[in-house]
Amino acid sequence: MNISGSLTQVLLIEDSSQIGHARRTAQQLAEYHGFDERDAGRVALVATELASNVLKHAGVGELHLRALPRANGFGIEMLAVDRAKGFDLEACMMDGFSTGGTQGIGLGAVARQTEVFDVHADARGAVLLARLYPRNDQTPDLRYGVSQHSLHNDPACGDVWHLAVDRNSISALIVDGLGHGEDAERAARAGEKAFALDPFAAPEMLMEDLHREMIGTRGGAVAFAQFHGERDSLSFTGIGNIGASLVTADKSRGLASHPGIVGAQFRKAQPFDYAHVNGHLLIMYSDGLQSRWNLQDYPGLVHRHPAVIATVLHRDFCRGRDDVTVLVVALEAAHG
Repeated sequence: MNISGSLTQVLLIEDSSQIGHARRTAQQLAEYHGFDERDAGRVALVATELASNVLKHAGVGELHLRALPRANGFGIEMLAVDRAKGFDLEACMMDGFSTGGTQGIGLGAVARQTEVFDVHADARGAVLLARLYPRNDQTPDLRYGVSQHSLHNDPACGDVWHLAVDRNSISALIVDGLGHGEDAERAARAGEKAFALDPFAAPEMLMEDLHREMIGTRGGAVAFAQFHGERDSLSFTGIGNIGASLVTADKSRGLASHPGIVGAQFRKAQPFDYAHVNGHLLIMYSDGLQSRWNLQDYPGLVHRHPAVIATVLHRDFCRGRDDVTVLVVALEAAHG
């Protein structure tokens, strides 16, 4: 399965009128991607409660939306994001609890409406994840997460991400076209096109394919990681300033890239191989994200869903002066 990357849709939540807008937007996204009336209604209910929760306990925040490509259709992902000083998560999970003094259905009830529900909350704020799939879709959740945003909300984004899944193997790509805007996106999409044709090819050959396709564009930074679950190994190949790390609960190691610009000039594309990576998190990010983050500064975050991790990192470490992409993948041998 190939998952072609898309931008995160961000809805500002700062007054009660925006709760209705969030509900309608999420419901329409679900209906557009094949949800029936009942399942789209679940999406609307969850969007309402997540947006209400942001307004009640934080005063201002965001609802992040995206459609999740599946083998036989789509899911809907929603993340409520705020920068408040934390809230009583245990109380909020109780049915009927409302931090604003009005009757809420409670996040516990929301959790029962979703196929995936996860939360990280601390003094920096909270991120709540809800993923919903049609009731007749029994495909397991794919444990990855991405937060991607263009500079100044430009419709064109110079960052492109792509994920390929084949049974126990995963291949993940980020391309950062030089600069931002339409020309940068054109360069990045050219690289993605070549990658999608054969994402599990030998790394040196694959990088040459991307280089060839990106000639005549601005070029850009490229990195891809190929995880082979049956061999419990990962190969990482990077040219330019795409950051990447392998993370566990007690350690993190950066993955090295070579200098150069794909589509212009680089000396080599030697892959680096890593063994015994099953159970690790792969975190890849463009240079729109600061590199000084450390998941150990967030107790428990490493155990949360990858979508929560990607969103927390974007919230706290986005530079705000470039396109930004954060891609987090749980390396597990049973993705297929």
